[in-house]
Amino acid sequence: MEGDVNTAAPRARWIAEKIGPGTRALLEADAAHFLHQSLSTPCLNALSHAEGSWLVDTEGRRYLDFHGNNVHQVGFAHPRVIEAVKRQLDDLSFCTRRYTNAPAVELARRLTAIAPAGLTRTLFAPAGTIAMSMALKLARLVTGRFKTISLWDSFHGATLDAISVGGEAQFREGVGPLLPGAEHVPPCEPSGCPFRCGRECSLSCADYVEYVLGREPGIGAVIGETLRCTPSIPPADYWKRIRAACDRHGALLILDEIPIGLGRTGRMFACEHFGVTPDLLVVGKGLGGGVMPLAAVLTREEFNTVASASLGHFTHEKNPVSAAAGLATLDILRDERLPEHAARLGAEALEDLRGLAERHPVIHGVRGLGLMLGVDVTGAPHGFADEVMYAALRRGLNFKTTRGHMLTLTPPVNLSREEWKQALAILDASIRECSAGLR
Repeated sequence: MEGDVNTAAPRARWIAEKIGPGTRALLEADAAHFLHQSLSTPCLNALSHAEGSWLVDTEGRRYLDFHGNNVHQVGFAHPRVIEAVKRQLDDLSFCTRRYTNAPAVELARRLTAIAPAGLTRTLFAPAGTIAMSMALKLARLVTGRFKTISLWDSFHGATLDAISVGGEAQFREGVGPLLPGAEHVPPCEPSGCPFRCGRECSLSCADYVEYVLGREPGIGAVIGETLRCTPSIPPADYWKRIRAACDRHGALLILDEIPIGLGRTGRMFACEHFGVTPDLLVVGKGLGGGVMPLAAVLTREEFNTVASASLGHFTHEKNPVSAAAGLATLDILRDERLPEHAARLGAEALEDLRGLAERHPVIHGVRGLGLMLGVDVTGAPHGFADEVMYAALRRGLNFKTTRGHMLTLTPPVNLSREEWKQALAILDASIRECSAGLR
């Protein structure tokens, strides 16, 4: 389960307790005009302001945002991003297709300059799922094969092609038929290995990818999130083994870093932790600085061979305002040394969470890389994670639950140490409150 669903009982109780008449009227108007869908409309609350690490709702309550849909690597409304967007609006607000513009060209140059070695070509898109679509198209065109291998439980976006290669039932059920040739294999999940490796991981999950590559003809690409946002962190050699298998069988490796790239894990790109360069790297969300929608697919020079095909050709492909936001974001990541900050603060935060686990037996384990952190409450009664989340909301901390048992914490990469300690205290009190009801 990608998050807490609209119909969860704790959500209804929270709304009844916390939402006043003015906000309720806005929520009712929202529900009256938007199509209803799981995880959003009808919505939980309404916002009036977002800045730095904080959200402010329409009733003036403040929340440290450890969710952010993973767009807030540089926080919300960073002054340099806002200034860049305003300046660009005065200069050139839109660029029609068939034309280019200086901000888009400069962002392409800057992004490929910091990308893993060999990824020298890019295309932009207004959303991560669209960038994934372009990656899938390019893989088909350059390999001449339409089949793919991807992982169960993965998420690559909500469009039809993205859910075909994705593996979350919530997005796939009742929508088929999906893309043909989208084969799935078990994920690398160290805390719940489907191959029952135990303490000594044999990387059977990686070997299974090669097993399928060798027996299923026509596979053009292997697709995966470098690490899942839960977070789920594979062993050091996992991606190296899959990279080698792809090379042996002529398949491309597509890594999805839409939510986790750009400094969150303590490196600019998560694949750097594993010493692997994919053939196509998809980034997004935070690239627009938490202000503009922007994503990109990065690939090798040798795949710049399909000029007769339209891989994207989207209306906002080279939007100058989005590009200005992206340039400002890259400047902030560099000037404020945010990947290094995420590595330092993330290591401290992980130790703090281990201390939290010692105080609360309900915590099964904690894990993280940089400022992508997770608290596992496997073994607690069904719904416990959501109860903790709403208890934290009452105290001013916003985060996400995943898979029904993970408290997933993805704060801004420029989070301060003081803000982390404040969030930790709220998490501690919320788990204590909810655990009391289990005795």
